[in-house]
Amino acid sequence: MAERDDICVIIPTYNNASTILRVIDETYGYCPRIIVVNDGSTDNTKELLDSLTQKPEVITYKKNKGKGYALKRAFSYARVRGYRYAITLDADGQHYPAEIPRFLKASGEHPGALIVGSRVLKQEHMPRENTFANRFSNFWFALQTFKKLPDTQTGFRLYPIYRMEKMRWFTTRYETELEILVRLAWHRVPIVPLPVRVFYAPAGERVTHFRKGRDFLRISLLNTILTLSALLYGYPSMLLRKWFKRS
Repeated sequence: MAERDDICVIIPTYNNASTILRVIDETYGYCPRIIVVNDGSTDNTKELLDSLTQKPEVITYKKNKGKGYALKRAFSYARVRGYRYAITLDADGQHYPAEIPRFLKASGEHPGALIVGSRVLKQEHMPRENTFANRFSNFWFALQTFKKLPDTQTGFRLYPIYRMEKMRWFTTRYETELEILVRLAWHRVPIVPLPVRVFYAPAGERVTHFRKGRDFLRISLLNTILTLSALLYGYPSMLLRKWFKRS
């Protein structure tokens, strides 16, 4: 990635002390420009980040505000630093940084596109609710955008952040990644799926901050709002952009 100085890697983290250093170390093997967002961790994440010899750029705040808020802070910071693209991956070790070159290759083939990692949804240790939640989300995404994606829930993505500068997101937690997908689709930003490997630790070792009841309710509420917004804004916007592109 030495020749791609317009791209960085963003790693949001909340209480991932057992995995964060390994994820950062492996990511450095593919990109020297890393932004870590310490989203109000209450474990020793801050001390671990301070102990690093090769230090990433770190955004830290005391109170946990959610993954969506962390991503928004990081995107804004990255744009100020002059980056045009940002790869996001999770700090829990689920994503393989070794896949980063494949995202770069896909981005080179589809300039300006959002590259979305697509997981194999039937594999060892994968929680059953993940498969259901993804199918549920995929259905609503297709309804809201007239586009199909095999995986709308993954956090392993390459964003064209220079195309997102004027957008203001109204969500702050897990559902933000879905909101971004839908709204970029409305703006006719190409969305390209990329098959990726993922690692799921056994149930007793898995660290997750997804709150099944509350977060599923938030996603359901977001889908309701997005579907209504699609009728009032999304569909007309896509049609107008398509029309003017042809003109």
